[in-house]
Amino acid sequence: MNTLVTVIIPTYKRTVEYLSRAVESVLVQTYDNIEVILVDDSPSTYQHRNEIKAYIDSLQSKNVRYFQNEVNMGGSLSRNIGIEEAQGQYITFLDDDDEYMPQKIEKQIAYMQEYDYDLTFSNMIMYNSDGYVVDFRDYSDVPITDNTKLLKYHLMRHLTGTPTFMFKAEKLRGIGGFEDAKMGQEFYLMLKSIENGLLIGYLPECDVKVYKHTDGGISQGHNKISGEKNLYEFKKKYFERFTIREKMFIRFRHWAVMVVAYKRNYMYLKMIGAAIIAFFTSPIDFFSQVYKNLVKVINHRKES
Repeated sequence: MNTLVTVIIPTYKRTVEYLSRAVESVLVQTYDNIEVILVDDSPSTYQHRNEIKAYIDSLQSKNVRYFQNEVNMGGSLSRNIGIEEAQGQYITFLDDDDEYMPQKIEKQIAYMQEYDYDLTFSNMIMYNSDGYVVDFRDYSDVPITDNTKLLKYHLMRHLTGTPTFMFKAEKLRGIGGFEDAKMGQEFYLMLKSIENGLLIGYLPECDVKVYKHTDGGISQGHNKISGEKNLYEFKKKYFERFTIREKMFIRFRHWAVMVVAYKRNYMYLKMIGAAIIAFFTSPIDFFSQVYKNLVKVINHRKES
């Protein structure tokens, strides 16, 4: 059975150049029973909004549905609008400046149906604006068969990457979709999925390309800084479940993320301060994680 899959793309202050790459990467999928729901969260005064509408109209595709928010609602609520409107039995996501590889949906829905998963996630590769690989997220060590262990793994290392998620639509609606959060929407969604007992599978494939830009997007600016601080405070509610060593790693990871957040906001003194705290929080993790990330990036730059 060729089941309908809905791809939800929220967009905020993107030009047609970026958005068209995302949309067209869905339209050329090897799996052909797809609908695209584009939710435009840009303000009505955004200069390129009419160009976005004109681009969607030019596609002349009944499989692409376009919605404009009357007021800015943020990424979480925009995705929830897409979830409400989705007609597919399965729902997946794509950000407005990223792209799928051609077989992404075909591979993922086959995997979900073979094992009757409620949710699956996969790997993703990340590029900067110059096209260089800056990160590669894989979860080859994930304890996928045990939701208790999966919860601890998620709190420590983050099973995230919204474009890699694919849900059964009924299960996604059953847990209430995304939380209304400025940052960490994907973290909270995965957390809810685990705590609600969804059957979760990991597909060890990389069919999502993510691009990091300095312009636009909700994850830029001070949202990232305040959001990461709030997320760390939230995690403290679970600290009683962790060993001293595991809590050390969570603290280290928080400060390592803050280094990146401060750097992106040109707050270099705070960046240096966060790096020092990260080092003294866990020197072992500081060196091991830097080494592992460098090896991954170098290896995937050679492959790309």
